[in-house]
Amino acid sequence: MDLFEKKFGLNFITAVPAAPGIYKFYDQRQELIYIGKAKNLHRRIAQYKNAKRRKRHRKMLKIMKESARIEFKVCSTEQEAEVLETELIQTLRPKWNVVGAFYFLYPMLGVRWTPQSVYFCYTTEPNQFEGFSFHGAFRSRKKTQTTFFSMIDLLGYLGHALPKSEISEKVPRYSYLYGFRQLPSAWEKDWNAFMEGRSKRILEKMSLALVENAKARKDKHQVQENLNHLVNFWTHEAKKLLEARIYTRHSSYPISQKELDLLFLRYRYGRKIAVGGSQGAPT
Repeated sequence: MDLFEKKFGLNFITAVPAAPGIYKFYDQRQELIYIGKAKNLHRRIAQYKNAKRRKRHRKMLKIMKESARIEFKVCSTEQEAEVLETELIQTLRPKWNVVGAFYFLYPMLGVRWTPQSVYFCYTTEPNQFEGFSFHGAFRSRKKTQTTFFSMIDLLGYLGHALPKSEISEKVPRYSYLYGFRQLPSAWEKDWNAFMEGRSKRILEKMSLALVENAKARKDKHQVQENLNHLVNFWTHEAKKLLEARIYTRHSSYPISQKELDLLFLRYRYGRKIAVGGSQGAPT
């Protein structure tokens, strides 16, 4: 008798249907420790039973070792199962679920224009920044943060950076705020269009201005690397988010951090069905 059978019974697997759904592991204290989803519940849970002492099975074995009970719920489609899994993970945050549990860490980019200055911020707490127009939320913290600092670096050639003493907002932890004078006010719409994924026109305008800047010409390799970061962000974050919003007819913007995973689920499954009529690959 293997570990799975000792914990959950000899005939548990036979009662699990070959249907889409979610499954939950509970520990001895009846606390939920993991939620998963599957296109085929029988096949997926059998993988836990047959898990070996291999690197790719390490998480399964740890979950099973801590578990005392399994529950499952059949869903009509894999999409329904994945939406339910996402909603439960966001709400309950089981200890072994990392992806989706920390949706509140998805970053947003904000911009605020005044007659004298323009301010840019990176944050996971947009409610702490009054008067900003926000964009996102974005899926990649690393890519968004890299882009933000590349943007700030480039704007340093073209405007006058405000000292921290002139930026009055109290900045939350893991957030960043910078301000500049002497940036063209005509760029406001272009910056918002860039962050929303609608246009890269601001990069063309910045490139032309940077060519005229002696220090930027001297630092041309760093400048080009920063511009590449912005193009990469626009292609893989801002533009993808816009595509998902348009495809799913999601009218509100910015996208709240909690809505982001569900938005891309609807987008992904909608495209799969449109292309091949499939509900998705096995998990």
